Amino acid sequence: MGKLEVIQGDITELEVDAIVNANNTNLLGYAEGNGVNGRIIEKGGEAISRECKKVIIKMGTLAPGQAIITTAGNLPAKHVIHTVGPVWSGGEDKEETLLTDCYENVLNVATEKGLTSIAFPNISTGFYKFPKNIAAEIAVGTCLWFLKQEKGKKIDTIYLVCHNDENYKLCKQELEKNQS
Repeated sequence: MGKLEVIQGDITELEVDAIVNANNTNLLGYAEGNGVNGRIIEKGGEAISRECKKVIIKMGTLAPGQAIITTAGNLPAKHVIHTVGPVWSGGEDKEETLLTDCYENVLNVATEKGLTSIAFPNISTGFYKFPKNIAAEIAVGTCLWFLKQEKGKKIDTIYLVCHNDENYKLCKQELEKNQS
């Protein structure tokens, strides 16, 4: 079985098969933004944006929970898997299910493409205001569950890459709780 690691740092600097971009429904990203999405678009370059535009032309906008794969452009990762996280609205609009779908659908795309190392940011915990403690529980629980499935055995390592101390501590605690 593969392993799940919680690390703190900049997801755009990782040399993995794929990093995950918590994008918006039209996949345009915000190059001038200060979140993970903005850093990925800025550092990855125009190749990522071009592929995202082609996906939107072909498929239309992505709904929360869906995932698609593109090039990683200038990033050290080989691919970017884009997913649309849910906006928190008090938990009444199936946000927890949609966030679980984000992780599961990204991992499905990764295994379909034969990828073995995937790095996730803390999806929806910034601008989309998802409670960080619930998001940590979903991220860790879904990734550990997936690794135990037959298709999950194809994955060597899943990284949860936290950009701040609060998310790092919550994810680390959740992982320790699930391993004891």
